[in-house]
Amino acid sequence: MKRIHFTAQDLMRTRVATTIGAAAETLDSVKLLKDRAGGIAFRRWAVSVRGRPGEQARPLAALLPSTGPDVDVWSLAGDSPCVDEAVDTLLSAPRALIRAEFEHVEFDPAYRSWGGNLVDGDREAWLQVAAALRASHRVAVAPYWGRIRSHLAETRAAYAGALAGGGVEHLLASLDGPLLRWRPPVLEVRHRSEADVHLDGRGLVIVPTLFSVAHAEVLRPALDPARPLVLAVPSVTGAALGNALWEGADTDDDQSIEDLLGRTRAAVLGAAVGGGSTTDLARRLSISPATVSHHTSVLRNAGLVTTRREGKAVLHSVTSLGMALLEPGSRLL
Repeated sequence: MKRIHFTAQDLMRTRVATTIGAAAETLDSVKLLKDRAGGIAFRRWAVSVRGRPGEQARPLAALLPSTGPDVDVWSLAGDSPCVDEAVDTLLSAPRALIRAEFEHVEFDPAYRSWGGNLVDGDREAWLQVAAALRASHRVAVAPYWGRIRSHLAETRAAYAGALAGGGVEHLLASLDGPLLRWRPPVLEVRHRSEADVHLDGRGLVIVPTLFSVAHAEVLRPALDPARPLVLAVPSVTGAALGNALWEGADTDDDQSIEDLLGRTRAAVLGAAVGGGSTTDLARRLSISPATVSHHTSVLRNAGLVTTRREGKAVLHSVTSLGMALLEPGSRLL
């Protein structure tokens, strides 16, 4: 079990977000297939996906050793909902960050030499990881991403509603269940390892996740101790909800949106699902705030996003028209 300790300052700085990002969700989907986990809720998805990524996806499996911690792709690739943006971030990860993330990873013997190349920053090894990430995402995540994105946005909205209705402690209490228990001032997280986690005034970002089902995961920004930790909370709680996500596949929707809006503008629209400031969107997509401002201005003039000022922050959210455009099979495309 992990125990997250809150101070009054931590409670004040706790917030919610929409996704841990395309890269982390993709690696979790590979782990779900590898471990044959997920139960009935993921059975239809697993049957349709298993075996399809093939040999090209093997480098991702190497990042999931049989013992010890997995590689934290969220820290390396960021939380962008766009896999191409995530890959760009991954390939430009600083050497110090790579070494910090791999410090406690024990590669299986078959991958030990290759893993050493990764830690040393070998470009060819990292290009193999990038290709594996794209291949796995294309098969396991992208066909369902429209539905997944809407589900995560709805879950985030429920978190935000609990936060607005009763404050952070009410939100934490609403998460009580088999995976999490709020015992003020400690949030107990069922986990395979034991640890006491002190937030030290940084607060916590609570994010729903789809393909991580066994336990909530605490994600740490390795080289930025001032940034808040992230708690990724499994959001699929029953077979009915899971099955609804796998009905059909969104094979061409993302490409259609990109053809209509352009790649970066489509990514900005997708990143704004669930809301976020200009700085938030820039960080999620690894682009400049000025670029975000330009694209949100165009999207706002088209009626796809709304913008409001809250203190010094400029906050953006997707309109009903924008959500309709993002929906799989949208007749607007």
